[in-house]
Amino acid sequence: MATVAERSRAQKRPLVRRTSSTAPGGNRRHLGPLLAIAPFYVLFAVFGAFPVVFSLYLSFQDWDGIGSMRYVGVQQYKWLLEDSVFWHSVLNTFEIWFLSTVPMLFLALVIAFLLHSQVRFGGAYRVAYFVPNVTSMVAMTIVFGSVFAQSGLANSGLRAVGLDGVGWLSSEWGIKSAISLMIIWRWVGYNALIFLAGIQAIPTEHFEAARMDGANSWQTLFRVVVPQLKPVILFAAITSSINGLQIFTESQVLFQTDDVGTTGGPGQEGMTIVLYLWQKAFKDHQFGYGAAMGWVLFAIIALFTIVNWRLVSGNRDKGARRGR
Repeated sequence: MATVAERSRAQKRPLVRRTSSTAPGGNRRHLGPLLAIAPFYVLFAVFGAFPVVFSLYLSFQDWDGIGSMRYVGVQQYKWLLEDSVFWHSVLNTFEIWFLSTVPMLFLALVIAFLLHSQVRFGGAYRVAYFVPNVTSMVAMTIVFGSVFAQSGLANSGLRAVGLDGVGWLSSEWGIKSAISLMIIWRWVGYNALIFLAGIQAIPTEHFEAARMDGANSWQTLFRVVVPQLKPVILFAAITSSINGLQIFTESQVLFQTDDVGTTGGPGQEGMTIVLYLWQKAFKDHQFGYGAAMGWVLFAIIALFTIVNWRLVSGNRDKGARRGR
């Protein structure tokens, strides 16, 4: 038997715990999982991180895509401040964004509320509303181009009810309205399904209480649904703003010209920021100028995101403080 002294020394002996480095195999047991996820990070570094960093570097260079680069500092950004076409494209983008995003989100909310009701063939309606979002926008822009032509379906419908035709593709607000309608057609169903998911998360007791209090459908929508749907509305507003400020396909295809370039239609009223960026970078081969324009667009989108976040989350915080 061990003596008292031997037992005392054994108790004082420090315990050695096996770590990943001292365990058999060491860190090699992590090698398999690391190799499994490595392709994602390699692809992200090559096609995601590197283009972003390179575009920032390129915005300070004068480069035509083939020859050597020439460092010009912030001169590209100074040229942007003096470029009247760029500021015209910024104004066009904001106007088209407002004409499309605001009514699109409202229509999506109404459609989601109607789909939440016990309507027949609800699943078929959901599929039908989502189909425009997965349809080729190039093909649909060609279709909309024929619809908005001077003798197209839109003007034929207006003349059928005794109204004059509209120069959808020749007048300032006609061009902006045509592009806005295409954006609404594409995204209203997508956002309606997002709103529908948020509405279905609202407890049914709230709808039953509103019904017992005699609230009609509009009162239920604006006094029960909207206050509890603000986080979802915030998400939809931010994503719609990001998409709305990057309009390209609609203007580029709708006013396609023979020289593979476009000015956004008559008077450049359909010229957007991304369309002007594409024209400068890939048609005029001013890649540094296009990169600078891209970073200015990034700053505008970031500012819009912050404003939307402050507006929606600020109102939500005020409402929470009143409820205490």
